[in-house]
Amino acid sequence: MFVLPAARVEIEIPFHDVDALNIVWHGHYCKYFEIARCVLLKKIHYTYEDMRISGYAWPVIDLKIKYVQPLVYQQSIAVEAKLSEWEHRLKIDYCIFDAHTGRRHTKGHTTQVALKMSNHELQFESPPILLAKLNAYAESLKC
Repeated sequence: MFVLPAARVEIEIPFHDVDALNIVWHGHYCKYFEIARCVLLKKIHYTYEDMRISGYAWPVIDLKIKYVQPLVYQQSIAVEAKLSEWEHRLKIDYCIFDAHTGRRHTKGHTTQVALKMSNHELQFESPPILLAKLNAYAESLKC
């Protein structure tokens, strides 16, 4: 059975992310997703630098966010990222919770596709390097 990689990161909402009402501006949620996504990619040893070295770029082509409850200044949040698709694209699901109460505030997902950097050609299947990284990750869990 293949274990889907997941990651969790905790963040305290900084002052520069909030408006005059101490509520997080909606655009910063993308940043929180990105922070968790980078932790997830690092976990499978396929960071953005590794992608570049392997000859592929993985631009985000779709982003969906559902705002359930607002985030506020100095709130401690947990952002979870979980890989849900990888064969033809990378789809990562996200959930933002209050780190203390566990209450869900936001959920969403991003979709990324592989582009061959040498010619910017869209890849209709995930490159073998991604599959190798995911297989190595799964093997490392068997220990």
